[in-house]
Amino acid sequence: MPTLPITVEEIPLGSPQIKPFAYFPWRIYHGDPHWTPPLMSDYLGSRLLGTLGLLTPQHPYHEHAEVTHWLARRGGEPVGRISAAINHRFNEFHQSAIGFFGFFEVIEDYEVARVLLDRAREWIRGKGMKVMRGPGEYSNATHERQAILVDGFEYDPTVDLTHNPRYYPEFLERYGLRKAKDYVAYTLRVQDPAPERLVQLAERVRQRRDIETRVLEMKDLVEGIRLVIQIYNEAWANNWGFLPITQGEADTVAEMLRPIIDPGLCRFAYVNGEPAAVLGAFPDPYFALRPRWKWYGDSDLVRMARVLALRRHIPRIRLIFYGVRPQFRRLGIDALLFLEAKEYAMQKGYQECEPSMLLEDNVLILRPSEFMGAHYYKTWRIYDLALE
Repeated sequence: MPTLPITVEEIPLGSPQIKPFAYFPWRIYHGDPHWTPPLMSDYLGSRLLGTLGLLTPQHPYHEHAEVTHWLARRGGEPVGRISAAINHRFNEFHQSAIGFFGFFEVIEDYEVARVLLDRAREWIRGKGMKVMRGPGEYSNATHERQAILVDGFEYDPTVDLTHNPRYYPEFLERYGLRKAKDYVAYTLRVQDPAPERLVQLAERVRQRRDIETRVLEMKDLVEGIRLVIQIYNEAWANNWGFLPITQGEADTVAEMLRPIIDPGLCRFAYVNGEPAAVLGAFPDPYFALRPRWKWYGDSDLVRMARVLALRRHIPRIRLIFYGVRPQFRRLGIDALLFLEAKEYAMQKGYQECEPSMLLEDNVLILRPSEFMGAHYYKTWRIYDLALE
């Protein structure tokens, strides 16, 4: 029986066809016990939740980017999707000419993947770019949802991290894409005693009168998250793929985290009253957002209701923001913040902590993570393809 031809529809930003584009992954992952997507309102927006969707023209991302999308069909049935984007702010910051492909989802059929990658490649080359990079959502700045999983498929993703079929890396490498960078995740058991050497180091730091620590104040949540981002932007400035988070993006993060935030897991260190370091860990809402594939469905309202019902019983936390400003490094401040957060998490009954996404070669983060008792368990990959 002959195979039906593949048809590909380009979907510009603002098109009503963006909705089937957004919902397509639910077809790919139906019944997958690990896959956990963000709320659909994160993509399409919601007046009820007061969110601007990333796939809508109103989202701040589009103030500094050009984007388009494609949905592939065979016999009228969706079989794959992809986006292409030029993030002008990223290219200006890095003095680069990179175009990004993202929102990559495809059935287990390489021909569909090839056709979609061809469309993204042609569009990106037509914009004068020299490299095609991805996958991500729209692009691959450090703070975006990005990369594909290449190791650790048997584990659930935590908030804002991706999960995908095992055949994705093979499809991308078959097309000619090559590894640009890996990100890794570590995990540690919260209830295990802290390593003695960590306790001793933290105690020495505590004895210094010029260092103090504070927890995030919920009454000043927006200002607190802005301070988290300020320290993060400075601490991570020289890292691969970094792009400063804007104040508007920081405010969006604050509103996203408000329902589940636990202030005791977010801590600041000050040296002589000056902000020096931050540790920002958060209960993992994906514990409650994971689709249940039940008769009552997995709508945003159903999933959000689970978050609100379970938010004080989430056993896992993700360590997202962890940075020391350059002039305050090698003082042991990171050990003090980590131990204080760990002691608090133990008292609250948390079971697991995941520091992620960590650059594979960032020894300033990897070594402290191992020092604190964490061990590797997952890898994601970003790919490049030269267009010259």
